[in-house]
Amino acid sequence: MENLRQILAKYNLSLKKAFGQNFLSDQALLSEIVEKAQVSSDDIVLEIGCGAGALTRELARTAKKVVGYEIDTRLKPILHDMLEDFNNVEIVFSDVMKVSLEEIEKKLGGEYILVANLPYYITTPIIMRFLENAKNIKGMVIMVQEEVAYRLASKNSTSDYGAITVGINLRGSAEVIINVGREKFTPPPNVDSAVVKITIDKDKFGGVDLAKVRDVVRVAFSSRRKMLVNNLMNGYKIPRVKAENILTSAGIELTVRAENLTAEQFVELSKVIDKKD
Repeated sequence: MENLRQILAKYNLSLKKAFGQNFLSDQALLSEIVEKAQVSSDDIVLEIGCGAGALTRELARTAKKVVGYEIDTRLKPILHDMLEDFNNVEIVFSDVMKVSLEEIEKKLGGEYILVANLPYYITTPIIMRFLENAKNIKGMVIMVQEEVAYRLASKNSTSDYGAITVGINLRGSAEVIINVGREKFTPPPNVDSAVVKITIDKDKFGGVDLAKVRDVVRVAFSSRRKMLVNNLMNGYKIPRVKAENILTSAGIELTVRAENLTAEQFVELSKVIDKKD
């Protein structure tokens, strides 16, 4: 099998910044990603952004089935070359964000792991779409810019902690499993990357209306530097005394900021706000 640089040269393909095209070609790293993603021969994998197919091929070696979505149709001949030895892979040339989840999950045909190497601009939309709305997803393994990775897996009361972190923690948990230097990519990007594993627990807060919790999170982080009581006042158009009463009823100190609260505390805060309405 030709290496990635040879294949790109063969098809005279220029990579597009608009698609965030920085392709992995380090075989040891590809194997490590699949291993730490805990992909087994029983697993179905949804890969978003197949690129030149190096990770797709590694996934296909292990998984029962791989369905990949790739937006750049110029990659068809490259992906054909990279994957010609596998009969358990299907590549769909389409923007995954424009395909209904129902259609995607029907094609997958069962529970699946999402694997993706995502450019920064689409990281949050992809994660939250599948985290909040997918029915059969059981986990995600996502490569992103290193700083974004640590934001996704951050703890409360740290500078990296934000609404996206809480969103993940409402449905599961995240951890950084691999750090990836920029030299591992073709062409090398300007930043280092990391792989984040998101474990999904759909019953983590069983019976709770997570849409209402997410609304509280949005209000809470609307002005990050302000204390939570002020954001509640502004977001819900309520007087200070009512906002303070809500926090007290939820067992939350009046001087905290949104970044200090755990997902569990946001759930409790949402319940109190729901009762006070």
